[in-house]
Amino acid sequence: MAAPAQAQSAAEGQKLAFDRGKGNCLTCHQIKGGDLPGTIGPELTGLNKKYSRDELVAIVTDETKRNPLTVMPPFGRNRILSEKEIGAVVDFLQTL
Repeated sequence: MAAPAQAQSAAEGQKLAFDRGKGNCLTCHQIKGGDLPGTIGPELTGLNKKYSRDELVAIVTDETKRNPLTVMPPFGRNRILSEKEIGAVVDFLQTL
């Protein structure tokens, strides 16, 4: 049952990533299927080959720990997204 649960979580993560009022990933990143992407951050493709799940969680939670000069908001530290929401976004990112 883990696969259907993860697929559902990834679908929820995509909604959050594309939601201009919540995750708002499209403001800075180009993401397949997203409208009006930004160009500040890198295109989000092949992330499951570049980063482990733990690394992606850390990046979304607070990228300033890894890169103090980043402009990426610390979604977890600033409580923009809950741990569950971050997990869903990471599930989505791992499908790209």
